[in-house]
Amino acid sequence: MNPRAPDRSRVASDCGRVAVLMGGRSAERDISLLSGAAVLTALQRQGVDAHGVDPVQEPVARLRDAGYDRAFIALHGRGGEDGVVQGALEALGLPYTGSGVLGSALSMDKLRSKQVWIGAGIPTPEFEVLGPESSDFGAVVDRLGLPLMVKPTLEGSSLGMTKVTRAQDLETALAEALRYDRCALAERWIAGPEYTAAILGERVLPLIRLETPRAFYDYEAKYHADTTRYHCPCGLSAEREQAYAAQARAAFRALGASGWGRVDFLVDIDAEPRFIEVNTVPGMTDHSLVPMAARAAGIGFDELVLDILATTLAPAGQAGVPDSSGTLGGTPTWRV
Repeated sequence: MNPRAPDRSRVASDCGRVAVLMGGRSAERDISLLSGAAVLTALQRQGVDAHGVDPVQEPVARLRDAGYDRAFIALHGRGGEDGVVQGALEALGLPYTGSGVLGSALSMDKLRSKQVWIGAGIPTPEFEVLGPESSDFGAVVDRLGLPLMVKPTLEGSSLGMTKVTRAQDLETALAEALRYDRCALAERWIAGPEYTAAILGERVLPLIRLETPRAFYDYEAKYHADTTRYHCPCGLSAEREQAYAAQARAAFRALGASGWGRVDFLVDIDAEPRFIEVNTVPGMTDHSLVPMAARAAGIGFDELVLDILATTLAPAGQAGVPDSSGTLGGTPTWRV
């Protein structure tokens, strides 16, 4: 599917005063500030009346009184990617980019994401839930094998994640994950290649295959290492890439996500994708994957930012803005 791009000149002229939400209080604050600065510069470069807003310094509740017409959410992690700020903006009646409350909350929670996917028949690696009282690590290893991945359920940017290759290291890995959350997941290790699918509206952009010499695609590999390699084209046949893209779109929709985002998955020895997470506010830094996929599709960074912002504008001839949570009971809902 390759829908026509929005009228970008209309977006720039009709969007009014835009708050670019960045920073916040999450563990991903520093990356959010980088993403937000890049988005803000791109919007201003195209004549948009855009202003950076850090909720730590300027409460979201005051955006309407400050004369803002809509928000571009560049907040990563808790408070910005979990439905909290989306709910506040809904209450204010301000259109915003990305997924709605439900899609944001489900996507941020890796445990709930997996539960929804399992119910929808979407493949994801097998897992066990671990908490402070977990003690039968031997049973976890017996079921999932080694190596395995331990991760917090409510964190992003690979924070708190550990690849466990020895059973005696599982307790230490859990302690690291619990620094960020009250429970964690132990996930079966998938040894195949890792891919990411950027979603822009109804379109899946070219897939990217990730390659790192590190144990896995961790925080260092994502944001600092020069040894990470990004393959786009990803090396798959056109038919295989199209099939994976369709499955990624289904995984995105199953969580109620919409607007734009990124779906990450691994491919097992049988060439089957195993979905690991959806990011509803992906990074927009110089190392980020969505801008990279957009470039491969012929969409520059400035165009990408306007295309994302365009999702907050009503289609020509319509009075409202489609709610990013999609539909309710089969009836389209609207933001004003």
